[in-house]
Amino acid sequence: MQSTVCDILHRPENDALRFLPEGPYRAGETTLSWVAIQHGADATFGSLNLLNVDSGENTSCELPGRPGFAFPTDQPNVFVIGAERSVGLFDTKSGRWDELTTGIDASVSNTIINDGVVHDGNLIFGCKDVAFATPKAGLYLWRRRDRRLIQLRDDQLCSNGKAVIESEGDLWLYDIDSPTKQITRSRIDIDAGAVSDTKTVVDLTSEDVFPDGMILTPDHKSLIVAIYNPEDAEFGEARQYGLVDGHLQAIWQCPGAAQVTCPQLLHHGHSVKLILTTAVEHLPPARQAKQPNAGCIFSGKTSFEAAGDQPLFEAGELL
Repeated sequence: MQSTVCDILHRPENDALRFLPEGPYRAGETTLSWVAIQHGADATFGSLNLLNVDSGENTSCELPGRPGFAFPTDQPNVFVIGAERSVGLFDTKSGRWDELTTGIDASVSNTIINDGVVHDGNLIFGCKDVAFATPKAGLYLWRRRDRRLIQLRDDQLCSNGKAVIESEGDLWLYDIDSPTKQITRSRIDIDAGAVSDTKTVVDLTSEDVFPDGMILTPDHKSLIVAIYNPEDAEFGEARQYGLVDGHLQAIWQCPGAAQVTCPQLLHHGHSVKLILTTAVEHLPPARQAKQPNAGCIFSGKTSFEAAGDQPLFEAGELL
């Protein structure tokens, strides 16, 4: 089995940006976007960040709330972002925020948007209970053809990694609700706005770790999963699991950063690298001393020849 030790790509400049980095995504030839979900344990806002992977320069754009996901669009400087309980289009140059949908999780309290994925112009995303106490958060489809928000589930606690695969005429959603320690697969019907036939494909309940963000490998045969370890491990991990049998195929290690939050593939420097975000949250100063690289963004070697699915969200007609 392949095991790779990753290098630090970027150390965010301050504690606020190192607190909870997530959601890396290709946003240009040399630009990686990522979100700082919140700028501290008590913060009610976060930021969208644009990292030039050649120069190391990072531009941070403060957002009106805590972002769960941010994806570049087909319009220059415009991102589609889920923050708090609304999804909108954000212009990084002007700071303009145009809402696409609101009222998310309106029937419950104390939840906010977390992770998501773009598929065929649609958005599929979930929420989290900020107290991590009650399985009440929703899983949603924002359907592009009628700009309708559809609730798919109402029983998640911390909705995280997502991936969508079309196979033999069916569409399948791979989904993580982190506290369950499982990755599930469900048939998703975009027209009907429903999920069904849910089953577990990877089960980590025997381990003291949690699956977090997730992407598909370029060949759509495996999943790469960020592993959030709440203990003071020497290395944080991302793991590759086969879709057919759920077997572990590869590991990437992040030295001195146990809480790995999200993966992404990036073509850079004539090769494809695995980018991993890590977090400082829940680490008091004594534990941060044991994890000196917590909050850094890492880069690891891969054997992939392409960077895989990272579609642009089509925003032109929505502005």
